[in-house]
Amino acid sequence: MIREHYICRGRVQGCGFRYKASHAARALGLTGYVRNCDDGSVEMEVQGEGGLIAKMLEMLNRDLYIRIDDIQCRDMALRDDEYGFSVRGW
Repeated sequence: MIREHYICRGRVQGCGFRYKASHAARALGLTGYVRNCDDGSVEMEVQGEGGLIAKMLEMLNRDLYIRIDDIQCRDMALRDDEYGFSVRGW
């Protein structure tokens, strides 16, 4: 199990990114959240098996409307108080 924090840049707002990230995370049994940032990027924290997180990112990259040009990633401490994946507001 790992937890990672992502900042995604590119065509990531106004294209269904948060909805698709949430759908993929839930389908793969991942926890965390996704939210739009004021600077046009999207922030995500995702927790689960590393291979499943990679699969989620792969699913987002294959989408016709999403274009991720840059991803910043850093490892985080695991959370044991989280049971799902949520879409957060601004």
